[in-house]
Amino acid sequence: MDMKKRIHLELRNRTPSDVQELVLDNCRSNEGKMEGITEEFENLELLSLINVGLINVSNIPKLGKLKKLELSDNRISGGLEVLAERLVNLTHLNLSGNKFKDISTLEPLKKLPVLKSLDLFNCEVTNLGDYRESIFKLLPQLTYLDGYDIEDCEASDSDGEGDGIDDDDDEEQEGGESEEDFDEEEEDDDEEVIAEEDDDSAESEEDGEVNGDIDDDDDDDEDDDEDDSPAKGEKRKRDPEDDDDEDSVSSPPPLNI
Repeated sequence: MDMKKRIHLELRNRTPSDVQELVLDNCRSNEGKMEGITEEFENLELLSLINVGLINVSNIPKLGKLKKLELSDNRISGGLEVLAERLVNLTHLNLSGNKFKDISTLEPLKKLPVLKSLDLFNCEVTNLGDYRESIFKLLPQLTYLDGYDIEDCEASDSDGEGDGIDDDDDEEQEGGESEEDFDEEEEDDDEEVIAEEDDDSAESEEDGEVNGDIDDDDDDDEDDDEDDSPAKGEKRKRDPEDDDDEDSVSSPPPLNI
């Protein structure tokens, strides 16, 4: 897909002035030049033209609000003067994978007053022995070269502006609040469990009392039964009256002669 068609798709129902970010990676440029990008993109802050076959950037329009320009994996070897003239607020420039051989070809970037980050990965210029020292000397406004500052400290996501620290503090505070809430929930759960155990204990005691009463009644009945019947293995005592009754039955009455 060529660059003009891609821009048309990216716009859809918007006007160029509505666009703040325009990504045209892997499109086909027209004879190595960008096309379809005009000064109508007056609010554009990010423009990405990765691997589009650019040979130069001579026809880039004036974009006063553009901050980030991605030009990696093209065939650009010079002609950076136009960037300094038309992109005065550029802070991030990625020229990785292009054809820059000499440090002198980067000298026009001195005229970008707020340029903070420059990437030159996989360019021949990076093979020079004093490459990093020379670039920082050439571009004193630069903070990061290939992701590292002059002290070889890696750039943060916020480019050293301190936003990352605030975010960490916020996360710690949010994490602390979450832990407190979790502790309170655990205490509530423990109280509920204790209350349930107390209820179960009370029910068990009540059941025990009821069962105890029933057992006592059963014991009383058993005692009554034991009182009425002689103990096992004992002979029942004979009552004298019973003997009289037996004698009266067995002995016949005397005869009168």
